[in-house]
Amino acid sequence: MSVLVDTSVWSLALRRAPRSLSPGDKRVVAAWVALVRDGGALLIGPIRQELLSGIRHEADFERLKDRLAAFDDVPIATTDYEQGAKFYNACRTRGLAGTAIDLLICAVASRNGVPIFTTDRDFARYRGVLPIRLFEPTG
Repeated sequence: MSVLVDTSVWSLALRRAPRSLSPGDKRVVAAWVALVRDGGALLIGPIRQELLSGIRHEADFERLKDRLAAFDDVPIATTDYEQGAKFYNACRTRGLAGTAIDLLICAVASRNGVPIFTTDRDFARYRGVLPIRLFEPTG
């Protein structure tokens, strides 16, 4: 199963110290590990950029960049940006504020027919307006 993995999940798995993870965070990371092992974890360029942003030490940046190199970026089409803007407008009309990146993630996931794996609660609100699915890890 292919799943578009949001920044929040990648960050838990690759940027946080395992000892600082809550039991819920550990379940999220275990689900991410299973997706990676099965070849189902999908990444887009804007999420790669978010993950690499804010890293203070060059060695840490390079280490994370090298780990992420194992994942190809899902191509983003012009229509995804247009659909992301439509999704933004649809959410806004319903009183939901969303970020351009979040709604681009929704557009790419929708076009590719894949669920989104995130810990960001905003996506549950988007799901009430947009044709997206969320990945719910089992266990």
